[in-house]
Amino acid sequence: MLSSVLIAGRGEIAMRILRTAADLGLTTIAVHTDEDADAAHVTAADAAIRIDSYLEGEQIVAAAISTGAEAIHPGYGFLSERADFARSCARAGLVFIGPDAAAIETMGDKISARAAVAARGVATVPGLAAPGLDDAALIAGAADVGFPLLVKPAAGGGGKGMHRVAEPSELPAALATARREAAGAFGDDTLFLERWITSPRHIEVQILADAHGHVIHLGERECSLQRRHQKVIEEAPSPSLTPAQRERFGQAAVAAARAVAYRGAGTVEFIVDATAPEQPFFLEMNTRLQVEHAVTEAVTGYDLVAEQIRIADGQPLSIRQDEVRASGHAIEARVYAEDPDAGFLPTGGTVRDLALPEGVRVDHALAVGMRVSSTYDPMLAKVIAHAPSREQALKSLDRALAATHVLGVVTNTAFLRTLLALDEVVAGTVDTGLIERRLDELARPAVTAATLAVAALVRWDHVARSRCDDLWHAPTGWRLGGQAPFVVRFDGADGADDPCAAPRTVELTGTPAAARARIDGEEISLALHPGAVTVDGHRMPLVRHGTDRAVWIGLPGEDRELILHSPRRSAGVRDAAPTLESPMPGTVTAVLVAEGDEVAAGDPVLVVEAMKMEHTLHAPSPGTVRLRVAIGDRVGRGQELAQVITDRTALDDAAPDEHAPDETVPDEHALDEPRRPAHEH
Repeated sequence: MLSSVLIAGRGEIAMRILRTAADLGLTTIAVHTDEDADAAHVTAADAAIRIDSYLEGEQIVAAAISTGAEAIHPGYGFLSERADFARSCARAGLVFIGPDAAAIETMGDKISARAAVAARGVATVPGLAAPGLDDAALIAGAADVGFPLLVKPAAGGGGKGMHRVAEPSELPAALATARREAAGAFGDDTLFLERWITSPRHIEVQILADAHGHVIHLGERECSLQRRHQKVIEEAPSPSLTPAQRERFGQAAVAAARAVAYRGAGTVEFIVDATAPEQPFFLEMNTRLQVEHAVTEAVTGYDLVAEQIRIADGQPLSIRQDEVRASGHAIEARVYAEDPDAGFLPTGGTVRDLALPEGVRVDHALAVGMRVSSTYDPMLAKVIAHAPSREQALKSLDRALAATHVLGVVTNTAFLRTLLALDEVVAGTVDTGLIERRLDELARPAVTAATLAVAALVRWDHVARSRCDDLWHAPTGWRLGGQAPFVVRFDGADGADDPCAAPRTVELTGTPAAARARIDGEEISLALHPGAVTVDGHRMPLVRHGTDRAVWIGLPGEDRELILHSPRRSAGVRDAAPTLESPMPGTVTAVLVAEGDEVAAGDPVLVVEAMKMEHTLHAPSPGTVRLRVAIGDRVGRGQELAQVITDRTALDDAAPDEHAPDETVPDEHALDEPRRPAHEH
């Protein structure tokens, strides 16, 4: 058996691999950038070494050699599907825990992968796929494929660079966008076309193959619940397949693995029409561990990381196909740092407080105080529920998500709970377009009066604790002539409502331990306890954090960030100049206009990318463009990127003045002053 392994990844997958490697008695070595120097995977490993980037293969190989590692586990993402990295490991005498470079190369290019599996009799989606097709060739051949169709990059995965095209006039723009996204994400802008499957289901099969010619499958996973071609919920087994269909999928996956003499753990992905599940079409093969491998582990009882390590060590498979059994049902939800109400744009922030559920498996690398940036994929954690039946697993997962709180970062946990409750999900009749069709129903409701009251109570307690030695601010409820209310004002409602709306005001009387709140004419009784709050007699768990600028609260199934209202300075000419603000922290990847250009309302102006997701900003009105950024600039969420000025006489006035304060932002010095206890109504 190998004695030491370097994990060439970060986050929850690095933690996952570390657990199994330690259980097998291996010495574990982590790599980290400066940003990750204090990350959980660094602390958990036996040793750690600094690198400049997780994408620098030669640095990682050198790190393995210098630390005495015998093997490298690539995790997923980063270099896990880079053939040149596998070759570098082999040249250095290191064991690469994955398939050989030739298999990675063939399956990493979707065009060559289609050809390889077709030669083994595995059906592929009809389309136009050949090396080196330029835009003209793709446009010319699109009619034979038929519309609607799907533009896909030959390299990479995760839905990046994929675009549905409904009619011929949309194809040139879709090809240009797809090439730019593919080049940026994968370093390869080769594209091909596939027929659009009308009611697609995404089903994948886990395979294991050793170096002795044995290939088995461990059953399938249903992965049809997706947004922007990114998986959100996965489960095993699929609720839609009959035993005969399940066997057909398994045999097709084994044939695909044999097509490239595969070795290791891998996943063969299929797409099927929901009305004809007996005809699976090969989609792609992921030559690595999948994010959703945990549901297969739950129902089969096998540790896939342990199997990977044993195969890489040259050992034959310890499992025969006839020994594989599925027990019960497992469902996984991906918790992302993203805002479903803003088109699933990535978010960021600092983890202010953290609560994770018990009784289920949670794969994560979260910690209070960690900074969630746009540098990496937005997935924060995976919550996996396993139960004897699918119905029980769904209920268990819903309870677990209600108890999952990552305060300080906008996440999709409330969205996940609403999604799991849809009739189609409960019945198991899902397809990849379900989320898009039901998106309006999946939106998070506006903040309630009760939630605002709880947030105000948390604010009151925060002020009281920070000024506990100040008699005049102690929340005793006593005042000569009757108690004056403690008044808290919130701006809008945590981004879900119009940020320009009038502030919401909560008046509190009593004490934090026994209070009454008045908001919009409604009276609510509240009581704050350690780790809980009572609202109108109903006690519930509460996770909370407060600063002088905001309050974060986590109630069952609901995380909210509420910004305390602060008066702002009056603005000048910029009130007449609509601004384009970055919807997410990221990088400016394209500037589509020049300084001083005239644009019409709706014209594209800039493209911002974060976590390999592009967002195009459009002109809010006709006018003259004043740019504030250039290609390659790193930008923050809410940062002004450009202005569209409608009044030509205001153009010179809007020019940056390095000596003048920016009157569109709050007075930072005023915000830094201690806030009085809100009696100044």
